[in-house]
Amino acid sequence: MINSKKVLGQKVWPSLLVALLSLSSSVYAQSAKIGGLQIENAYTRATVPGQQVAGGFMKIENKGAADQLVSASSPVAGEVQLHEMAMEGNVMKMRQLKDLAIPAGGAVELKPGGYHLMFLNLKGPLAAGQTVPVKLKFAKAGEVEVQLPVNQMGAQQRQH
Repeated sequence: MINSKKVLGQKVWPSLLVALLSLSSSVYAQSAKIGGLQIENAYTRATVPGQQVAGGFMKIENKGAADQLVSASSPVAGEVQLHEMAMEGNVMKMRQLKDLAIPAGGAVELKPGGYHLMFLNLKGPLAAGQTVPVKLKFAKAGEVEVQLPVNQMGAQQRQH
């Protein structure tokens, strides 16, 4: 039988706690800020081998002047586009956007079934637990990198 007092002695607990916290915090969205823009709750979803596309989701709050998200890029994809899904009559359609307006004093949510980033020509599968770096370019505020945690397939954003 193992003596738990010796195995989990006082010197082991702090190291174990730090290790667990570092593992768990790496899967949560990191917020980013540039100018009056705050990016929060960013995430993407895991993909299966051979899948060529994935979506990126987040909330962009603007406490400053009106701005536009004009492009995005990531090393995990050949291209990242801004997209919108919307109902046209009885049909849900997706279309590429030239830019996405971020109103002064407002917020825009990139979420499933609405505005989102579209990762095209994925260079490999996205695995749950990893993070995906994405560079967002705004017309006025400039560029900022956001880390998107990869959630399990079918999962919504992680709650803190």
